[in-house]
Amino acid sequence: MYISVGAAAEVLGVSISTMRRWESENALLPSHRTLGGHRRYEMATLIEKFSLHKSEVTVERHAIAYARVSSSDQKMDLESQKERLAAYCHSEFSSSEIISDLGSGLNYKKAGLKKLLQSIRERRFTHLILTHKDRLLRFGSEIIFSLCEANDIEVILLDDDQKMSFEMELSSDVIELMTVFCARLHGRRSHQNKRRAA
Repeated sequence: MYISVGAAAEVLGVSISTMRRWESENALLPSHRTLGGHRRYEMATLIEKFSLHKSEVTVERHAIAYARVSSSDQKMDLESQKERLAAYCHSEFSSSEIISDLGSGLNYKKAGLKKLLQSIRERRFTHLILTHKDRLLRFGSEIIFSLCEANDIEVILLDDDQKMSFEMELSSDVIELMTVFCARLHGRRSHQNKRRAA
């Protein structure tokens, strides 16, 4: 298991500045760095190097799982997502929370999404769990993934190995866009008709 520099410092009972000094002195180097340049330490290496007992090492792992569907007629799918996420979190994490939204993947003002972003900013959890990246947002998930990486939060996609073909993904995106803009157009026409009738 790989952990952040902050978690490694906590395990060893030292400050983050000490961890960085050890790195500059080649006394303790990170096992690797993420694409964003963040240090990651392998727990097994720390245990061996510092003669720690596994029973003495505890790292709190708290997950937030996020589920979303676009419309109310997909509520069964939402419940299915939540059940699957809950089962995974229960088996992998000491504590977890599920946040869910009912709304378009193009709506950036959903209550659940706002709560998730606030939790990322405050580093309230260590792992973000999704069934698929488009459950987060239809476009722009990578921005939130970058925020997670900058805050030492690991993103886990349960269906990452079940990649859609380019054509299927493009079709899904186009349908989502058409649904949103058609709803806006019908809403505007309905509002105009009510004004004319008044």
